[in-house]
Amino acid sequence: MVGKPQHITIAFDVMGSDHGPAEVVRGAAQLSLESPHIHALLVGDRPVIDEALAGIKHNGERISVHHAGDYVGMDEKPGEALARKPESSVAVAARLVAEGEAHALVSAGNTGAGVLACKRHFQLIPGVRRAALATVYPTRGVRGAKQDPFSLILDVGATVEATAEDLVAFAVMGSAYARIISRNERPKVALLSNGVEPQKGPPRVVEAHQRLSQMAGLNFTGNVEGIDIPRGTVDVIVTDGFVGNVCLKMLEGVHDTVMELAQYAYKESLRWRAGLAMLSSGIERLKDITDWEQYGGAPILGFDRIFIKAHGRSKARAIANAGKVAAKAVANELGTAIQEGLAK
Repeated sequence: MVGKPQHITIAFDVMGSDHGPAEVVRGAAQLSLESPHIHALLVGDRPVIDEALAGIKHNGERISVHHAGDYVGMDEKPGEALARKPESSVAVAARLVAEGEAHALVSAGNTGAGVLACKRHFQLIPGVRRAALATVYPTRGVRGAKQDPFSLILDVGATVEATAEDLVAFAVMGSAYARIISRNERPKVALLSNGVEPQKGPPRVVEAHQRLSQMAGLNFTGNVEGIDIPRGTVDVIVTDGFVGNVCLKMLEGVHDTVMELAQYAYKESLRWRAGLAMLSSGIERLKDITDWEQYGGAPILGFDRIFIKAHGRSKARAIANAGKVAAKAVANELGTAIQEGLAK
């Protein structure tokens, strides 16, 4: 598929999420009512999908079904599962995207299986050795033409052990993504380490620092520490998938804890209740910017096709938003932009 399509087809891996296929179907149904330019291709067990669709409002002209009778569970080892289940929903969905039946893939299932299915059916962009899972998170500062209160962190789970070469590629891809999605012409990029000094961190981080410092086309600012993550000191933070995933789960936990503390305070004290009432607009704003469901999913960067990985706990709203993120990435030709950035 060449150029910007007028109508964008998103292949949804319906099976394998924590909440089961019904929630993914509800999300696709919601998307069909909200986004006339998006067509949802639901990949999974057809009888299960048809039954779920029968009970909810949707636009039938914007939804189609492709049968895949098997799926990869969250607790399964990706490589073994895909070998045993070549017709699993995520494998079939990735193949359909690769064959041009859809423009992008959305899955809330097993992350490793999704990445491996894409690796088998998609092509890595020239210059990229390993793909990276990127995600946005709320910060104190704002950036870009949109005054975006978010920074980007990658990798958060696709490449657990990254080399210096991988980290350099992640930096370039993250910079390209921030430049397009946040309209930030010159995003600040940094490596996550245990100190700001160039020599701090494991050998791969030190080597990546040396390489990135020599790249004139990249706005590399050096190292940042964990304390800089919520401050929004930089626009793009680069790390390996193990550390990044720990950071991501911590940020999600902060959101949940803040909401739980507010609910506790509201119930326990009239004085606290009055104070929370006065702060209600600010609390709602905090809830909005820390609620991962409204952002839908995170892009897997590095492939020639778009893959948005939704959280395993995603419900209908998050699934619908993941479809919108995927469509936006397609419309803005994200893969082409990253390839051009790497070439430079």
